Amino acid sequence: MKILENNKIAQDTYEMVLEAQNIESVEPGQFMHLKTGREDLILRRPISIASFRNNTLKLVYKVLGEGTEVMSQLPVGYEVDALGPLGNGFKVRNFKEVLVVGGGMGVAPLYQLCRELVENGAKLSIVLGFGTKDMVYYLEKFMKFGQVIITTDDGSMGIEGNVSKVIPSLGAFDAIYACGPLPLLNYLKKTYEEHSDLYLSLEERMACGIGACYACDTKDKKHRVCTDGPVFNAQEVEI
Repeated sequence: MKILENNKIAQDTYEMVLEAQNIESVEPGQFMHLKTGREDLILRRPISIASFRNNTLKLVYKVLGEGTEVMSQLPVGYEVDALGPLGNGFKVRNFKEVLVVGGGMGVAPLYQLCRELVENGAKLSIVLGFGTKDMVYYLEKFMKFGQVIITTDDGSMGIEGNVSKVIPSLGAFDAIYACGPLPLLNYLKKTYEEHSDLYLSLEERMACGIGACYACDTKDKKHRVCTDGPVFNAQEVEI
């Protein structure tokens, strides 16, 4: 897939835009499995799809190691080896009042989800948590979909602390969708343990991305994140 853009959008965070004429549809929450562009780095990297529209894919990734560092330097016009879309994403249903919660890189796949929820008539409350203001991305994009509350660990933007400082005051919702680090997901699972429509997207290291290697089993060993997920109903999985 040809790279159309590959730009830094926040601290250590990049948005890669790919030409995607051969892809017909994408579920919010699905991911692409990319080769880094260097032959000695064998494993692909799972990268969340932020959006799919007008035959282009937007992927957001964070430079965390050698592989993603190489990816951040790939030029426009380079044809990246991409496998996907993979996994089971968020299902958009006829919910009226919806809470969407994201943390760090888990914010990215929630963008297309929010767009589709709003198009389906939902009213959204959106809580996004980051480490610092320099790590914040896509804020203006999310503000088009509903009320957005930002938290930062150091208080440099929005409310100081994590999303748990905000959520108890927000009231009840027909559904909750979330993606982010494990502490965030565990907090939501405990807070809404009786809720039948809490949907969590799990972040997990992967090898094959297609369910063959069992490297991304869930904690209960009943599911593979890459194929059964990454999105699960919270009542169906142990995290």
